[in-house]
Amino acid sequence: MSQQMITKKIEQIVEEQCKADTNAFGYGIWTHHIVVVVKYARMLAHRLDVDLEIVEISALLHDYASIKDKELYKEHHIHGATEAERILKKLNYPIEKIEAVKDCILSHRGSVSKKIKTKEALCIASADAMAHIDYIPSLLHLAYVKLEMDTDDGAKWVREKIERSWNKLCPEAREIMLDKYNSAISVLKSNTNIF
Repeated sequence: MSQQMITKKIEQIVEEQCKADTNAFGYGIWTHHIVVVVKYARMLAHRLDVDLEIVEISALLHDYASIKDKELYKEHHIHGATEAERILKKLNYPIEKIEAVKDCILSHRGSVSKKIKTKEALCIASADAMAHIDYIPSLLHLAYVKLEMDTDDGAKWVREKIERSWNKLCPEAREIMLDKYNSAISVLKSNTNIF
């Protein structure tokens, strides 16, 4: 199967799971997060001159485990690597490339300390963070609707998520996101008394 066919198949698998009734995050996780992560991952892959195939597949699968089962959210990077391996083996994807995808998924979270070993993993971690900064309404929805936080706790959670996201950006991603980051932090700080 060609690279393009594998990427397309994975895209279909992930989008279908996003449409499933069992996806606690709703279809918006596809339209407002996964698609955005893929966009930024591709952009960074070109800027950093890395393996676009690994980056695209990792971007598509990075949150798959928590989309499939909300109970896996807290360790979705670990379960996601396992899910990626299962899916990619079924597609007869080369083992060394499966390992590269798993590494990207394992190290994509800003709230989990894991050393980023490859430029591909750096692309995924940065692209995930860029999507958080770019689509603040998705984080607000997660905080207030899905996690049922009150106003102050939700604002604090979103601000901290944005700050963690900023801190994991590579320099190329910071250059792209600087204005959006400053705007987001300004809004979150100006609308509450707790910061």
